Amino acid sequence: MMTTTKTALLPVPGAEVYYEVSGDGPLLIVGQSGEGDARRSAAMVERLGEHYTVATYDRRGLSRTKVEDPSAPVPPRTHAEDVHHLLADLTDAPALMLGCSLGALYGLHLAAAHPGQLRVLIAHDPATPGLLPPADRARIERTLAAVEATTREGGWRTAIAMVAAATGLDPDNMKTESGVTSVPMTADREANMTYYLTNDVAGLRRDTLGAAEVIAAAARTRIVPAAGADSKRAWNHQCAEALAAVLDAPLAEFPGGHNGNTAFPRAFAARVHDVLTETA
Repeated sequence: MMTTTKTALLPVPGAEVYYEVSGDGPLLIVGQSGEGDARRSAAMVERLGEHYTVATYDRRGLSRTKVEDPSAPVPPRTHAEDVHHLLADLTDAPALMLGCSLGALYGLHLAAAHPGQLRVLIAHDPATPGLLPPADRARIERTLAAVEATTREGGWRTAIAMVAAATGLDPDNMKTESGVTSVPMTADREANMTYYLTNDVAGLRRDTLGAAEVIAAAARTRIVPAAGADSKRAWNHQCAEALAAVLDAPLAEFPGGHNGNTAFPRAFAARVHDVLTETA
C-alpha cells in the first residue's frame, strides 16, 4: 500500500489547499479531472511513487480544501495559481506535471503564467475548447451550459450522464484492469460532483486559453499532448489533437479512454513514466 509521507493545508488567496505527498524521486504533481480530489487516482499514484515524489491535492471547492466563499466563481486561472503556490511551497526546481482533462487546462495556464515552473506537462485529454474551431467550440459551450443548468436544477445525476456522453464514456461498456473497482458515491463525492458540474464547468465554458498562450507556455515547458486510445469519441480527444497541431508535436497515446488514469492505473502509470523518461 502507498504510504503518505506528508499531508498539509497550504494557505493561498481565498482558500487553504489540502495536499498529499508520497513516493520518492523527482517531483510530479497530478492535476485531476472532474470531481477528482487528492485521492481520486490512488492506485496510479501508488505506482508512480516508485519513481517520483508525487503530489496530489483537493482542488479549490472539493473535499478537504477550505474556501472562504464557496459560492464565488473560480476561473481556470485561479486553479492554476493554486498549483503555482503549491509547487512553490514544495520545490525551487522545475517540476513535472500530469494534467488530466481540467487538470491539463490548469497546467497549461500555469505554464503560460509562470514560465519555467514546470519542466514537463503531460496534457491528457485536455479540456481546452479555446483550441477548437469556432463551430466546435460553440457546440461544446452549449453542452457545458446545459450541464451546468441541469445541475443547478438539482439533476446532477442527469448532468454527469451528459458529461459521460461528451467524453466518450459508456457506463455499459467500461473496461478496467483486473482488480479495479468503482468508487462508491458518498455524500462527499456528491458534493464534489455538484461543485464541479456548476462552478468548474462554468469556468471552463468561459475560459479563453488559446493557441498564443500555449505557444508561450511551450517556450519554457515541454508540453506533451496526450489522449486515451479509447477516447476518440470525446471532445477532449479533439482538443488533444488541436494541442498537438498548435505545438507541431506528436500525440502520445495512453491506455484506456478519458478516465484511463482510474480504469487502468498500472498501465497508465507505466505510460506516464515512459513519456517522462523519453522527455528527460
